[in-house]
Amino acid sequence: MKKIEAYIRPEQLEDVKVALKSMNVNGISVTQIMGSGCQRGYREFIRGTEVDYNFLKKIKIELVVPDSRLEEILGKIIETAKTGKIGDGKIFISEISDAIRIRTGERGESTVR
Repeated sequence: MKKIEAYIRPEQLEDVKVALKSMNVNGISVTQIMGSGCQRGYREFIRGTEVDYNFLKKIKIELVVPDSRLEEILGKIIETAKTGKIGDGKIFISEISDAIRIRTGERGESTVR
């Protein structure tokens, strides 16, 4: 199993959710975060004072998927989250050694299907 952590633009969230739902992907966690990368934030003048906004609003999507579906799910996230501009985000992939469904005690890959 693999854990996907995708950091995307907030305005792309709905498109990514719809795309994943169309692929019957369940078990998605979404977190509103703030971060800084190549985009570097922006500057604004408020009441004559320059304010530097180093952190921008982003969305973090987390999901655990079977190894066999990893590439198709990654492809769909990239396809729907990509705008072609700096700040589109990043995706990180981690190995998950086990998963347990609390309700039944079931273990392994079947818990994420």
